[in-house]
This record gives sequence, C-alpha cells and structure tokens, in this order.
Amino acid sequence: MKLVTRKIRLLIAAVALGGFTAGTQAAPIGDAVAGEGKAGLCGGCHGFDGNSEDATYPRLAGQYAGYIVKQVKDFQKGHRANNDTMAGMAAMVGSDEDAKDIGAFFATQKIKGALTKADKKVAAAGEKLFREGNVKSGVYGCINCHGEKGMGKSAKVSTFPVIGGQHRDYLVKQLTEFRDGARANDPAGMMVGVAKNLTDEEIAAVAEYLSAQL
Repeated sequence: MKLVTRKIRLLIAAVALGGFTAGTQAAPIGDAVAGEGKAGLCGGCHGFDGNSEDATYPRLAGQYAGYIVKQVKDFQKGHRANNDTMAGMAAMVGSDEDAKDIGAFFATQKIKGALTKADKKVAAAGEKLFREGNVKSGVYGCINCHGEKGMGKSAKVSTFPVIGGQHRDYLVKQLTEFRDGARANDPAGMMVGVAKNLTDEEIAAVAEYLSAQL
C-alpha cells in the first residue's frame, strides 16, 4: 500500500509542477466549433452531444479534451486495445488538430442525467471505497485523482479523467480490464497498480456510486 500510495503521490506532484505533459491541458486546446463537424463520425456510438445511450460506449460529454486526445492517439498507436470499430474510427482522425478539435467539442458538452438508478446500499459501499480506498488491500481512494464525485480535479490537468456520471457497465469493464491487464495505457501504471487489488464486488460498488453522480 505504501509503495502504491507513494507512486501516485509522486505522479500527482509531477503533474502539478508540469513534469507530466502527456495529458496536461495548460492552455485552451482545440477549436470546439470546428470540432462539432469533425465529431460527427463519433456520434453514431458516443452520441452526437457525447451522451451515449448504450453502455458499450463511454459518455464523452464534459470529458477533458486532453484526455480524449490521448485516448485517440493511444488507439491509433495500439497502446490501447479495443474492438476493430474503435481502432478503425481512431484511424479516421487525420491529424493532431482534428483530435484536439473533437476533444474540445465534447469537453464543452453537458453530461445529461444518469441513465440508471443506483442501488443505495451498493452505492454507499462504493462511495466509501471511492473516498477512503481500502487500506488493508492497498486500494488508493479514487477521489485523490478523480476529484469530488469523480468530476475531475481541474480542467488544467486532464491526466485524470472525469468519471462521474459515466455508464456503470462501462466503468465495470474498464476497471476489470485494468485489474486483469487487458488495459494498460494509464500514466505510470497507476490504475493497474490500484485496480489489481480490487474485488469484483468493489468494482461493482464504485461503478454503482459513480454512475449516479452528476
């Protein structure tokens, strides 16, 4: 637990000092107006305003532009594996400017109400884990990186994405993939380090909590 916590704290400090730039949004990124037209290719799956109705596809509305840009590039470079659909769509983003414009557009969209009604008991357990982590198993509290209710720390730093209001099933899938090693494009292996100690029940609980946050 101490090693994981120290690693996370060092990365957070590096981000704050500008030492980690891959996901840092230090200045306005992209043109949201231009991005609206370019984002049309994403709308079929993610919703034209970034509010997907199918939990297979994450909500992009209100997500940090810098984070979206990084994910697009990771798909293009094969750093993040997915089905052929996403790999093909990312390949259609022709330039860094296109990616930035698309990211800027979705970042300006407002996320709509939660699509599922949370189980209060399960969500309460999820909130406790989100805020406090699990000292015994070495799980670091999600709030430290993802902010209050999972709404992010700051628009100036997009390394840690907005996860509040995201589809419950999508969150479960991503946490499970981080835990099992199917996804590993996180900064310095932070999410892999945290998720590897999560149980199925903990993953379900924190996803239940976050999906209802807006």
